[in-house]
Amino acid sequence: GGQPRNVQPFSDEDASIETMSHCSGFSDPASFTEDGPEVDEEATQEDLEYKLKGFIDLTLDKSAKTRQAALENLKSAFSSKILYEFIMERRMTLTDSIERCIKKGKSDEQCAAAGLACLLCVQMGSGIESEEIFKTLGPVLKKIVCDGTASIQARQACATCLGICCFIVTDDITELYSTMECLENIFTKAYQRDRDTNGVSSTHNTVLHISALLAWTLLLTICPMNEVKKKIEMHLHKLPSLLSCDDLNMRIAAGETLALLFELARETDADFFYEDMELLTEKLRALATDGNKHRAKVDKRKQRSVFRDVLRAVEERNFPTEMVKFGPERMYIDCWVKKQTYDTFKEILGSGMQYHLQSNDFLRNVFELGPPVMLDAATLKTMKIPRFERHLYNSAAFKARTKARSKCRDKRADVGEFF
Repeated sequence: GGQPRNVQPFSDEDASIETMSHCSGFSDPASFTEDGPEVDEEATQEDLEYKLKGFIDLTLDKSAKTRQAALENLKSAFSSKILYEFIMERRMTLTDSIERCIKKGKSDEQCAAAGLACLLCVQMGSGIESEEIFKTLGPVLKKIVCDGTASIQARQACATCLGICCFIVTDDITELYSTMECLENIFTKAYQRDRDTNGVSSTHNTVLHISALLAWTLLLTICPMNEVKKKIEMHLHKLPSLLSCDDLNMRIAAGETLALLFELARETDADFFYEDMELLTEKLRALATDGNKHRAKVDKRKQRSVFRDVLRAVEERNFPTEMVKFGPERMYIDCWVKKQTYDTFKEILGSGMQYHLQSNDFLRNVFELGPPVMLDAATLKTMKIPRFERHLYNSAAFKARTKARSKCRDKRADVGEFF
């Protein structure tokens, strides 16, 4: 409401528009914390909404550079603030802009628009309005994913977007299955590549295959158990072929998907038996201890760390629990399904993930965190750990790290993961 202020974030001097992200303050979620000096929140909110309306208008600009910068600025705002009411009023305009940018834009603009579509659904959560958005954007995203003439980056961004939006909004089981089939048609081409070395798909398409596989795996976590069983039967004996891929990220995506499939398989059947277990564990163990001279050190360290966890999951049904802190709260990631879901949303929200875990009803629902915790500054202060206790904890942790490291002096042992 109110008259537009005398702020001109898009004046002629600013036509280059790259400066917008610097003046908007969106890219830094810390700029929204409650520690700063007292501000007139209503005025700040009004300023913010005024800028956002400007960015929405600019997504229709003639200049591709201007459209893309506007999309990026909207992405920064959507990832670092909760803007449910503002977006609710403008969801159709935003959907139309995103659709136009994906259909008509070049690669970078398509990627930015797909990223904004994900954040639009994250903001709206699951409900009839989100379903409407997905009804409009779903077919457009599928078309780009399957279009061999579109850029790989655009297809990759659209595959991720398709998976995330479908995960958030889909109540319709047939829509869920057809989205999974679209993604399957993409990543299963990576299976064939092992047998078909002279195919055109080489490393060029690998990033697309990885995104499609990860988006498909996310959707598998919300499938009914009878469908999960079918998918496991279809893919469990083919996925290990991807562990030999030259691309580190594909090896990791395949390994983590395998761990998740084993976890789901054992949930559906406690006596689940995999006939090629010996061959698979041998492959996983080789990756967990890989000393290949041709690989970069950082890659080897990352690979060994991931595959030690995957091997434990497959052999011992074990998961290395991680703790995530956000504000005064803690969340334990204690299974592969939760890890896959957390990693997906962390990837699109970036540094805004903590803020959304605290305040976004949809994400809190996904991770079973209950309604948002409203705490005033005084309560927060009483919850802070006294400095002396923190010091004792840190020194104990340090000793444990030192001990662990001294046990791992063997050159081939990997000490990069203790933290």
